[in-house]
Amino acid sequence: MTVSRTICLGFLTVITVGALLLMMPFSQTSGTWSNPVTALFTSTSAVCVTGLSVVDVGKYYSFWGQLFIVLLVQVGGLGYMTATTVLLLLIRKRLGLRDKVAIQQSLDIPGLSGLAMLVRSIIATTLIFELTGVFLLLTIFVPQFGFNEGLWLSIFHSVNAFNNAGFSLFSDNLIQYVHSPFMGVIITGLIIFGGIGYQVIMELYFWLRDRLSGSIKTQSFSLNFKIATSTTLFLLAIGTLAFFSTEFNNPQTLGGLDLGHKVLAGWFQSVTTRTAGFNTIDISKMTTAGLFITIALMFIGASPGSTGGGIKTTTFRVLVDCTKTVLQGKEEVISYQRQIPIVLILKAIGVLVGSALTVIGATILIALTDPELDFIQILFEVVSAFATVGLSAVGTPNISVGGQLILIATMYIGRVGVLLLMGALLGDPKPSFVHYPEENLLVG
Repeated sequence: MTVSRTICLGFLTVITVGALLLMMPFSQTSGTWSNPVTALFTSTSAVCVTGLSVVDVGKYYSFWGQLFIVLLVQVGGLGYMTATTVLLLLIRKRLGLRDKVAIQQSLDIPGLSGLAMLVRSIIATTLIFELTGVFLLLTIFVPQFGFNEGLWLSIFHSVNAFNNAGFSLFSDNLIQYVHSPFMGVIITGLIIFGGIGYQVIMELYFWLRDRLSGSIKTQSFSLNFKIATSTTLFLLAIGTLAFFSTEFNNPQTLGGLDLGHKVLAGWFQSVTTRTAGFNTIDISKMTTAGLFITIALMFIGASPGSTGGGIKTTTFRVLVDCTKTVLQGKEEVISYQRQIPIVLILKAIGVLVGSALTVIGATILIALTDPELDFIQILFEVVSAFATVGLSAVGTPNISVGGQLILIATMYIGRVGVLLLMGALLGDPKPSFVHYPEENLLVG
């Protein structure tokens, strides 16, 4: 039982328990047993913080079912090993070496020192942002629905937004709030901070603390911070401009809005495609160009160490820097005056190839199970599942049971990670002391 197998089986265990709970009669508003595939799909989507659903969550599930979904989203957003570590710390059990290595791999961080403190910081950060989101959303939902229902709506949507899941208790998701700047700012703020990564948030916190306290410390940001923040800001700006331009005259999306609300809606879609899954416009009515832009942004996804999915912003940036290095005729990949290690370059290439093969394979399989769907709709659904986004251009309930099972597997692969899953299947690599001679070949 290797560390990677522990993490993968841990997610499977949580998904199975969640599916059993969501099957129970008290989890449905109808008071009857749920379809096993429906329960499994919803549980997988919640644990993988995706947000795709084959039912109307607000109408199909009772309060208990909705509560189970929130808890599954919370566990999935924190990560199985982080949630397990919290339980170990609560019972005051010391972390062993195996636990520390598992946490390191699940959070994708260097070093083993201070992991217990890091986990406590992650929990504190999560609670601060989610509680802030709840209090802000109360000002919107309580006047409209009353205190009790407004409080639950605030909790549900705040947890889903920060954990980059797209579950909503409204049948139209958040389309009814397309004209609400306050809703747009709250939800997108939670999504961005949830998808930027805990390490980035902590670095920003320490930097602000030193500046406000007048400390003379000269703290420089890490390369991870610089790449994650700059790439995120670039993608958000490009995404907003792209959605604004491609959907500007589309009467079924942005065409019927005034200029200010068009910019707001374009910004919201640019943020939510980064693995969040909320939407304030009808995704199925978008132009083909808009759908393809969404696919590209979803595939890139959020930053490492966050609640989001995709190949990650840092992977995308390393690959772009590699391409720039080749075009410039150089041999070293440089970013912010730092050389990228060859190990990270190989890892980025492995993530890209593995992710692309997963998307291609799932797309082919669903094309066989649901031949009536358009190719762009199938590709959109698969990328949304793999990148744990939650947006749908065809309506997930319209996909066959076979297609839904394929999406379940795709969501799982996207959440645990292609490389981690392959490590679990193949086992830990054995060290080799054999070095083979080099030989050139034609490439490109």
